Formats: sequence, C-alpha cells, structure tokens
Amino acid sequence: MSTFLQLGVPQRFVKRLDDRGITAPFEIQAATLPDGIAGFDVCGKAPTGSGKTIAFGLVLAVRLRKSKPGRPGGLVLVPTRELAIQVAKEIALLCQGTDLRVAMVYGGAGYGPQVRAVRGASIIVATPGRLEDLIERGDVSLGSVTIAVLDEADRMSDMGFLPAVRRILRALPKQRQILLFSATLDGDISQVVKEFLNDPRRHETKTEEAEPDIEHKFWLVNRNDRIETVAQMTNHYERIILFCRTKHGCDRVAKQLAVAGVKSSVIHGNKSQAQREKSLEEFRRGRSNMLVATDVAARGIHIDDVPCVVHFDPPAEYKDYIHRSGRTGRAGSTGVVVSLVDPSQRRSVSRLARDAGVEPDFGSPELEVSARESLRVRPGSLGGVLLAVSRG
Repeated sequence: MSTFLQLGVPQRFVKRLDDRGITAPFEIQAATLPDGIAGFDVCGKAPTGSGKTIAFGLVLAVRLRKSKPGRPGGLVLVPTRELAIQVAKEIALLCQGTDLRVAMVYGGAGYGPQVRAVRGASIIVATPGRLEDLIERGDVSLGSVTIAVLDEADRMSDMGFLPAVRRILRALPKQRQILLFSATLDGDISQVVKEFLNDPRRHETKTEEAEPDIEHKFWLVNRNDRIETVAQMTNHYERIILFCRTKHGCDRVAKQLAVAGVKSSVIHGNKSQAQREKSLEEFRRGRSNMLVATDVAARGIHIDDVPCVVHFDPPAEYKDYIHRSGRTGRAGSTGVVVSLVDPSQRRSVSRLARDAGVEPDFGSPELEVSARESLRVRPGSLGGVLLAVSRG
C-alpha cells in the first residue's frame, strides 16, 4: 500500500497527518491524490465516510500553500451548512502551519461575520445559495479561484442546487482545476462532468463498503398513536433519531413528546445556525437524547453510536429513506430502523421500501414493544430520543 509521501504529499503535511494518527491513505485518497496534486481535473465516485474530505483537502493545501491570503484560490461547494462546517474544520487542520485561511459561507447565519472571514480567506467552503448571495452583493469574487471542489454532488442535485452550481462554475476563470466527488456519477452529475471538467481522471472505490448491520422494522400504527409508541421506545433505546415530514411537524412532535416527559432538542431550517449547533452539542454530550430535525440531519451530520432511527413520517423518496436510515449502524455498530406506518400508507411505503432495497414486513408495535419488559413505561418515567424531520 502506498504512503501519503509516495502519493506526492509533502513531508510537512504527512507529519501533520501522523500527529493526528492518520498514517495510511484510504482507497479514494490513494486513487485521487496523485492526479489532484499534479493539477488534473478529477472525478471521484465515493460514498460518505470514504475519506474524500482529506483527499481534496490535501490537494487544496498542497497546491495553494504559496497563495496570498485575501485572494481565495480554493472553493469547495457542499449541499448543507452542517457539512460546510465539518469540511472547513478538516481543511483548516490540514492547512495548519501555512498562511492559508479557511472561511465558511452558508445560510441561516448573519452576513457580517462571513463577509469579514471571506476577505482574509484563501479557501472558501460554501453552500451554493449563500455564495450566490454574497457574489450578487459584491462581497465575494471568484476571479482568483484556481481549484474548485464539488463535494457530494449527488446530494446537491437531489436538493435542487445544480442550477446554482452551474452558475458558480461558469463564473470561475477558464484556467482552473475541478475536483468532483459524488456517490453516483449518472444523470445530471454526468452532464456537469461533461460540461465543466476537462478530460478528468476518473476514479471509483472498488472495495465495497462493509454492509451495515441494520434491522428494518415496519410497524402499523395509527397516526394518533405514534407519540405514545415513540415515548415507549425511549426506555429501550438510549438515543433515537426520528424523522418527520415538515418543520412545523417537527416542532409539534417535540412539544407533544415534552408533554409525555421526553426531553428533546430541535434542528430544522427555521432554526439559526447557533440554535442548530447547540441542539447537536446537547445530543452529543448526552444532555438531550432527542433531536427533532428535518431531513437536513440525514446527510452532513455524522454521529456515531445512534442505536435507532425512527421514520415518524415516511420519507418522500427512497433515497431519503436510505440517507435517514444511514444515521444508525455506523462505524461497525448495529442499528434498528423503525417506520411508523398508518394503515392507509401501507401500499406506498411498501413500494418505497423495495425501491430502497428493503423488503417490508409489517408488524404490530404493541406485540414487539410488550415483548420487552424494558419497554413498559410508567407516566413521568420516560427517557429521551433523537428526532429528525424531513423537508427543510
């Protein structure tokens, strides 16, 4: 297996990786780093969690290390603000010891701090919508960008961001390098590759990811009984991520669970970034075992040791089912995914589950719950859950 040094990463960056305990490159890193550092356009097919952030982060750090602060030479486009924060933090770690400065640009936060950060930045990590806002305001110019990265391009396509992505890419100088990473490279993504990448070096991770150990359950539950069912589950699962369809539904469910004695936090598009970060921090520290959120939590937020995901409302598309369900069974742990299905939804949920590669076997929550003594609850004795809700 190649080392980072053999892949063309300078010794100073290799040492910084060693100090963090990162000594051997992941497959996508070994595949893309030589071409990226050499200046070629790169098209990488890789799933979330494959190590691609370090792959393109090292390319940015190595190739831009002699650039001047205040004239952004690097741009990373991501689908969500949570992912923007995570990517920016990782790149900042890689750039330690250099003059490179990283700025984050995303919606749901004030313009002032972001504008000030961009003015001194060498690399901008941005969501497409807020970046376009700053460009229109005259606060950001892309004229000095020489390297652009599209991270999770498939998710940006799913969220309807590709028109904005195309406008941003057209605003870049003609002489630039583009690195595109996506879990899929078909459909609209293939058109982006064809339109904007110049003879890209294509790489795909060949080893299959270890199949997560997840049990999928489909419980027939009348709408009015869902809160009680979820409340009972909290005595069995220490942390649960539960998804609903709307932001308002998210708030409503959190209030109803509070009445049932279940402590929760809330995360969705109407919350400020500070509120969202506080909710996530409460959950990570165990101060709250419930997070109420929209589908924004299904991708871009990585929290290990979540034993259970609950689809309080069925997702709109099978891809959303996959993304939501992927919040459990991570890092080699086991997980349970429970869909609460009103009898009127049985046919549509069956179709959605099969599209997601899951064979639904509908059962009764009363039977499965009462079979466990630990799930029998007393009023006022309920524990907590992590909830997430869809659409916004």
